[in-house]
Order: sequence, then C-alpha cells, then structure tokens
Amino acid sequence: MNESGDLESPVLLEIIMIDTNIIEQLVNEKVEGSNLFLVEIKVDSANNIHIFVDSQEGVTIEQCVEISRHVNDSFDREEEDFSLEVSSPGIGSAFKVLPQYEKVIGRTVDILLNNGRKIEGKLLSANEKEIRVSYSVKEKVEGAKRQKWVDKESAINFENIKETIEIITF
Repeated sequence: MNESGDLESPVLLEIIMIDTNIIEQLVNEKVEGSNLFLVEIKVDSANNIHIFVDSQEGVTIEQCVEISRHVNDSFDREEEDFSLEVSSPGIGSAFKVLPQYEKVIGRTVDILLNNGRKIEGKLLSANEKEIRVSYSVKEKVEGAKRQKWVDKESAINFENIKETIEIITF
C-alpha cells in the first residue's frame, strides 16, 4: 500500500519475444553446407523455442545438440530468458517445406486438400509449385454395372494442399 492507503500497482514484467528471423538465420548458418534443412521454428509467448530440422537421411541427436549449442551461445542469457528444443518433425507430422516432399518421393502420402477432399497415393515428384501423385479411385466405367478401381495421376498445386503426411507401413 502507498501513503494514501491504495494498493500499489503490480510490477509488470516485460517479456521480450525472441525474433524468429534471428533464430532462422542462426539455424541456417549452422546447417549450411550440410545435408540438414530447416523445417519450422516455433516461439511461444513464454519464449519456448522449438526448432525442427530434417535431412534426406534423418537427423542425429548430435546434429540437434550442435544446432542447439549454436543458437544458445548466440544469445545473452542475462538479457533473454528462453527454453530451447531442437528435433526432427517426427513421424506423422505434416510437411512444411519442399525438401520434406522431395525426401519421400516414391512413397505413399495422405493429402488433405483445402476443399476437404483426401487423396492417398504415391508421390511421384515435387517442385516449387506442385506435387505429382498417382492414386486409385472407384469410378463408373462405361459398359460396367459396378464402379471399378481406376488408376489416376494428378498434379496438385501447393496452394490447394491443406496438409500432407507420409503414410508409414510396417
């Protein structure tokens, strides 16, 4: 309480959000020249930093530790308070960047389009604009009484894709 008997206002702590662009630059510095690529960076309001990296061959714990140390050592812990986690996206995670698509060419993927339609098929190719996938659908075939499975191949623009996940079979 102050002299007039009013409760004093609580002290507000200013939380400074760590800039994702700075983290992205640091990660890209560390992965440059390696087989690793940056998938995603998430920073929440409590400055919990999650960095996701991948490669065509997978990611080792040692690679994650190296990236973590590089990012951690680039900040002054007296100035910024944060937690840091570096990992690969994991099985079942939706694709975020083109190299993830390129990594699974020839494998089965589950694609959810923006219009709600789902396509499960083999990923044939991927470039900056689209992916190409082969799949089977049941269709009415001329002269047949029942629907039959028909093989199709389609190019799908990234702007029409809501989510793509690799289907893992054992």
